[in-house]
Amino acid sequence: MTTHQRSLSEKELMHDLLASEKQVCSAYNVGITEASCTNLRQHLTKCLNDSQQIEYQLFDAMKQRGWYQIKKAQPQDVQSAKTKFQQMQSDLQ
Repeated sequence: MTTHQRSLSEKELMHDLLASEKQVCSAYNVGITEASCTNLRQHLTKCLNDSQQIEYQLFDAMKQRGWYQIKKAQPQDVQSAKTKFQQMQSDLQ
């Protein structure tokens, strides 16, 4: 029996890596919020920052190659989001 394996393209690999980094960041966030040990929280926070940097580098490389399309936010959408989150912050105080 012959197994045919297709190689992933660079684009597919980068999409997979980016998705994986997003999951790793999410897991670190959960770990940070649930850790009661200060040293562990600090270590996880460093790991999260490192992972976020890798995530950004992947995103930027994909964007430069045209593999990650972004939509420029309209000024009114940015203002609306700022207002919404300022209100949420105010409500929490």
